Amino acid sequence: MFPFSKHRSRSVHGDDVLSSTQPIVAVTSIVETGGACTTLTVWRKSLLVSCEGFTVIDSNGDLIYRVDNYARTRPEELILMDKDGNSVLLMHRTKKITLAGSWGIYEAKDTNGEAKVPKSPIWYMRKNLKMNILSTNSNILAYVYSAPYDKKNSYVIKGSYRCKSCKIMHVPSNRTVVEIKRKEARTKGVRFGSDVFDLVVSPDFDTGLAMALVLLLDQMFSK
Repeated sequence: MFPFSKHRSRSVHGDDVLSSTQPIVAVTSIVETGGACTTLTVWRKSLLVSCEGFTVIDSNGDLIYRVDNYARTRPEELILMDKDGNSVLLMHRTKKITLAGSWGIYEAKDTNGEAKVPKSPIWYMRKNLKMNILSTNSNILAYVYSAPYDKKNSYVIKGSYRCKSCKIMHVPSNRTVVEIKRKEARTKGVRFGSDVFDLVVSPDFDTGLAMALVLLLDQMFSK
């Protein structure tokens, strides 16, 4: 059992975790597919004291993904790693003016222990820069599309990341494939802060890509 699954305090705020002796239990959910989804617990904290980042565990309390940001500043690059520290996906902030507010998502390739960035991204994520109460798209946080742009393989992210209430929807089918929601504790009197939440992923959507989109949402909307 991963150490994070053990509760440590009665009230969770920010970086704290839970209290009690019971493990965190991720409840299987349905995300408009009719099948069982993968539910991951996301903790907005690095396992390394000197870093900022994320720790992601499964329903058994085992480490699945991790992110360690040594810079502690607004990064130009993010690396999603597996439990062994191998790079899974790389995210680079796009510098082109025409792609303002965008990030490229790249398939990572480890060479001699270092992640190398391929020439072309496999996905783009772009912040909705026209968010306002008068807009019909005011609840859209960001757009996600494969590279090169393919309308048949595009998504929108709706909701509120700060409230940890988001849905990632496949545009052509209008189907929810990923959900971000506050984690519910099964122990009476115990509650989680906003830095601990559930990531519910449809069986036909990659969990690594889902977590990469969470990282970019965090960069776009948590500052």
